[in-house]
Amino acid sequence: MPGTVSAVGVVSAVAIVALGLAAVAGAAAQSQRLAGIADAAALAAADTVSGAVPGVPCEAAATVATAGGVELNECDVRGLVATVSVGTAYGGIPFAARSRAGPPDVSTAYDLPDPDQEGVCMVCNEERTPVANGKKLVIVESPTKMKSIQGYLGDGYEVLSSVGHIRDLASKKEIPADKKAAYGKYSIDVENDFDPYYVVNDRKTKTVAELKRALKSADEVLLATDGDREGEAIAWHLREVLKPKVPVRRMVFHEITKDAIQDAVNHTRDLDESLVDAQETRRVLDRLYGWDVSPVLWRKVGSGREGTALSAGRVQSAATRMVVERERERMAFVSASYWDVEARASKSGSSFTTRLNRLDGAPLARGGDYDDNGKLKKAVVVLDEAEARALAADIVAAAKATVAKVESKPGTRSPRAPFTTSTLQQEAGRKLSMSAKHAMGVAQRLYEKGFITYMRTDSTALSTQAVKAAREQAVALYGDKAVPANPRVYKSKSKNAQEAHEAIRPSGEHFRTPASLASSLDRDEQKLYDLIWKRTVASQMSDAKYETTTVTLAVQAGEKQAEFTASGTVYTFKGFLEAYEEGNDEKRNDDDADQSLPAVAVGDELAISDVEPKGHSTSPKPRYTEASLVKALEEKGIGRPSTFASIIGVILDRGYVTKRGQALVPSWLAFSVVRLLEQHFADLVDYDFTAALEDDLDAIARGEQRRTEWLKAFYFGSDKQVGLRHIVENLGEIDARELNSTRITDTATLRFGKYGPYLEVAEPGAAEDAKPRIVNIPEDLAPDELTPEKAQELIEAPVAGDRVLGENPENGKLVVVKDGRFGPYVQEVDAEEPEDVDQATGEVVEAPKKRGAKKEAAPKPRTASLFHSMSVDTIDLDTALQLLSLPRVVGTDPESGAEITAQNGRFGPYLKKGTDSRSLDAEQQIFDITLEEALAKYAEPKYGARRASSALKEFDADPVSGKPLKLKDGRFGPYVTDGETNAAVPRGEDAMAITFERAVELIADKRAKGPAPKRTAAKKTTTTRKAPAKKS
Repeated sequence: MPGTVSAVGVVSAVAIVALGLAAVAGAAAQSQRLAGIADAAALAAADTVSGAVPGVPCEAAATVATAGGVELNECDVRGLVATVSVGTAYGGIPFAARSRAGPPDVSTAYDLPDPDQEGVCMVCNEERTPVANGKKLVIVESPTKMKSIQGYLGDGYEVLSSVGHIRDLASKKEIPADKKAAYGKYSIDVENDFDPYYVVNDRKTKTVAELKRALKSADEVLLATDGDREGEAIAWHLREVLKPKVPVRRMVFHEITKDAIQDAVNHTRDLDESLVDAQETRRVLDRLYGWDVSPVLWRKVGSGREGTALSAGRVQSAATRMVVERERERMAFVSASYWDVEARASKSGSSFTTRLNRLDGAPLARGGDYDDNGKLKKAVVVLDEAEARALAADIVAAAKATVAKVESKPGTRSPRAPFTTSTLQQEAGRKLSMSAKHAMGVAQRLYEKGFITYMRTDSTALSTQAVKAAREQAVALYGDKAVPANPRVYKSKSKNAQEAHEAIRPSGEHFRTPASLASSLDRDEQKLYDLIWKRTVASQMSDAKYETTTVTLAVQAGEKQAEFTASGTVYTFKGFLEAYEEGNDEKRNDDDADQSLPAVAVGDELAISDVEPKGHSTSPKPRYTEASLVKALEEKGIGRPSTFASIIGVILDRGYVTKRGQALVPSWLAFSVVRLLEQHFADLVDYDFTAALEDDLDAIARGEQRRTEWLKAFYFGSDKQVGLRHIVENLGEIDARELNSTRITDTATLRFGKYGPYLEVAEPGAAEDAKPRIVNIPEDLAPDELTPEKAQELIEAPVAGDRVLGENPENGKLVVVKDGRFGPYVQEVDAEEPEDVDQATGEVVEAPKKRGAKKEAAPKPRTASLFHSMSVDTIDLDTALQLLSLPRVVGTDPESGAEITAQNGRFGPYLKKGTDSRSLDAEQQIFDITLEEALAKYAEPKYGARRASSALKEFDADPVSGKPLKLKDGRFGPYVTDGETNAAVPRGEDAMAITFERAVELIADKRAKGPAPKRTAAKKTTTTRKAPAKKS
């Protein structure tokens, strides 16, 4: 739209008076001319900013001013309104004129703020392109949301997706040569306010191009990424990359329903720069932390399971430490034993279980009375087995008990708050056995399908419409008494509560029941939606009311007065329990089971039967489950609920933790990693310090702290803390052997090496320089189970697998199965020759040694590793002979004449034809595959439908070498290379699933280990024989 002048500046009268009366006429003409130029410059800028003509607004104004022979003193653009000031001199006196131009109704144009308000001009020097009355471009994160949102908004909008982040910190190769000195190490200029260097991901160039094409016909951009810090940062990056010349607004919604989307369109806002700063600070922090600390792990600890590169991070390291500390507590735990007596008490055909509680008025020992060292915390009566059995016999003889006391206490239970991200992960783990990662994936699908609200939230609050929907559904299902008179209001207990979202709940003004969505959801979605629906409805229901009755029975057991108790709870009003009851984590010492008690009165006599003495042992704290670890992380203020699932995934993938059922069991690798971090990076794994980092990030998000000052303190240090750089540069010597060692007994030490944990045993009486004995540790043995007793048992056990299977009929050699350092294997050995015995004396006669005879080198025995499906305990001779016969000749390629063999290698079973190999799907195929099947394998391109090429995959440049990373297939299997360092893909890992991040880890791990030593042939020494001296 063409601009119109809305205000014109007036030249100062003082300047005119100063010229004198003779020059008044000239000054007046000059002021009119100047005002006209100001008008023209303002109109030019306004026409450009509106898109009516192409160009840069303030450049257009400057061109007009210059053409009029005056200077452009000021140019400011707010929304579609341009304000300019021009000036010149007349008779040595400065003259100025000011003008503003824009649409006729500037206060409502594009719903922009008043142009006079304070702010920063965002478009004064940006090029503008003509626009028609185009659509509004809405950019969301996930493509699965596009269709629903497009339908809710209609034809006036175009909805596209960024598919997550479109750019990230640059790799080393992507940093220009003139910036490498500043950005080369981290892609962050730590000396210049921690300025990050971002680049668009290669995989997102097409996405960015599509967004830019759509932007050309748009008259407004609505950035509708997720409403958290990460989403705010994605929106900011989109604005920075796309550089729109049209108004840009932030659109936020927490559920994908028609009402919510339309409300979000009508209530847009500006980007929250503080949230963006907080996310960028976290990204920079994690890069600095990970890239400085992880290499120390690579050098001093090694690699994880299947060659996985180790890593450190502010949250993952603290989480790993928590799991390791719990295992240490279990290892140090001393169990205590105690006994009590249980019996059945009955009256008029009704019976219940009672338990001995006091003896002669003194309380009996319970599990909670002992500390973790097996010591009593207070004075109680402790029965041993003999005493408990004697007492039980006296109670049997008494055969009756008298009711000494009956106590009834009323109580109430209130419903839990609606789900936050953390509590949803916990309950999904307890009730549905879902991992945190799985639960979040299912919740993401439910949100994107429009069935629940946004699933990353710290808030327990419900909107007014949600409260109304929950109460209406509770009344409809359970009656008018199901809800209290006033709605329940919940406040978040999280000390790090972030953005003010709603809790996770069913979407819409009226909740859809799980049954009504049965045809729209898969099995996991149905289960999780049912959980969310029940929790939300229950959160607005009435308290449950109950009455707990405790009955005390007195029994005269010989000369002792025994006191038994039993408790029972009866719910008089179930309230919210009609809909939902929260699950519980495992407890150390279970309380008495709840039961129903008959009506009894003081003085009643009850029959006693089924008297049984029972022994108990105290138990250590239970291991963390995913649910309880999430709860503990949240309680300590470590990390964000939205990242818990990925953090647990990382420590599982790195091999720091494995799962035994639902329990998280730390590996010995984790012990080494945590020990290094505690000894040399103590602050970085301190729980309070890690939680304080989260508090500080929250303060940055609120605009209360500045990111630059905070990062300087973290990296360079301050009066209150030692900086990361100082810690890394002053590590000193780290004894890797000591770091990877744990003393189990005086003679046995657990070592963690390249191939995992093992026991190193010093044999009694052995020389100091004698090589210690190596004892393998079963893979499924948890650290707390490797007690000194268990270690001794492993040491004294016969060497597993040294079992003779039989004789090879082809050569007469014995075939034995062994369990070695690198796994079980079979081997051929020579049968021992019978010793020559002197028949007269019975002594063994040693064969005379031939003088000057040279001892021949013994031939290397044939060996073969067992398949993963085989066991040293069950393998038989025929199978062992098959293994020793490998590689098996499958046949000959009729085209090339080359022999095709099937064999097992470090990276699994495969076919070989010359230098060309093909992976097999299973080890058994080595024995079973036919020539026709092998030829069919070779007829297929490697790795499925991929066309043959020198690289299976190509990635960005390695951040260290700056050279492109490639996934290739080699003689011994797939590997990653940057042209300088080659890193094999671990056995069992899908080569085609390797990502850029994983490729970097493999290369870094290999680089940290250093090059393999080259084998050199032994040098032959030649002796020159001297000629005999001549006789004189």
